[in-house]
Amino acid sequence: MKKKIFLCSISNINSGTCKEDCKFCSQSVKYRADIERYVKKPIADIVQEARNLEAIGALGFCLVTAHKGLDDKTLEFVCEISHTLKKEVPRLRLIACNGTASLEQLKELKKAGISAYNHNLETSESFYTEVCTTHPWSERYETCENVNATGLNLIAGGIFGMGETHEDRVSMLESIKSLHPVSVPLNFYHHNASLPLKPSTLSVDEALDIIRLAKSILSDTDRLMLAGGREITFKERQDEIFDAGINSIVIGNYLTTLGRDSHKDLEMLEKLGFTIATDTKVKK
Repeated sequence: MKKKIFLCSISNINSGTCKEDCKFCSQSVKYRADIERYVKKPIADIVQEARNLEAIGALGFCLVTAHKGLDDKTLEFVCEISHTLKKEVPRLRLIACNGTASLEQLKELKKAGISAYNHNLETSESFYTEVCTTHPWSERYETCENVNATGLNLIAGGIFGMGETHEDRVSMLESIKSLHPVSVPLNFYHHNASLPLKPSTLSVDEALDIIRLAKSILSDTDRLMLAGGREITFKERQDEIFDAGINSIVIGNYLTTLGRDSHKDLEMLEKLGFTIATDTKVKK
C-alpha cells in the first residue's frame, strides 16, 4: 500500500497590513518590505485559487489575514468567503488563520463552515520577546486553547532558524504538544532584506534533525507538515524530509513568497511512492 501525503494550500486574503512588530514577518507595515499589499482579495479570485489548488490535490485551504487578530470586519469577510467556498468548492477543508481570536469569534467561524484554525506559537516563550514585543506569547497560547474549546481542529506550529537555541526548539515543541493539535506546520525562516532579524544559517542536515526532533516530541500528532522555507532550506534534498517524519506539505505559493512549481512537487511525490490523501485521515 502506498503512503499517503496530505497537501495543504494558502490564500493570502489580506496582505501586508499588520501593525505588529514581529521581526520575522514581511507583512508588518513597520518594516516596509517590498510586497504586494491589499485589504480584501476579491472573493472571485479566492474561489478560483481554491479550484486551481483542489485540481492539483490540495485538501486543506487556509484563509490568512495580516492582522494581530480578528475584528468584526475581518470575521465577517472570512465567514462570507467560507460560505461561498462551501458552495463552490465543497470538497476542500477550510482553515482560518486570522491571529488571536476569542471563543465567540471562533464559534462564528465554525458556524460558517471553517473546520480548523491555524495559530502558531512561533517559538519558545522565553525567546519570543526577541522576535516580537507588541503582543505576548501567552496570547498565542490562549488562542490555541480557545480553538480547542470550540471544537475546531487546532493547527499550531512555529518557525526555526530565527536565532533560537536547541533548548528553545524543544520548549516550543513541548508547548505545542500540550495543546494536542491535529497538524503541526514546521516553518523555516525565509529572510527578507527589510526585516531586522538576523537569521541563523541552517544546514540541510540540521534542518532534517529539527524535523526528527519534532517527530519524536510530537509522536501523537496526526500530521507533521513542512510549510514555509521548504524550497530554500532543503533545496535539492527535499525528498529527504519524508523519511525524517513529514507526512504533509504546503503546495503552491506562500503568503508573500512563491513556492516551487506544483507539478515538480507532484512528480517528486509520485517518484517517492506517495498517493495524495483525499480525506483528513493520514496514517503516520
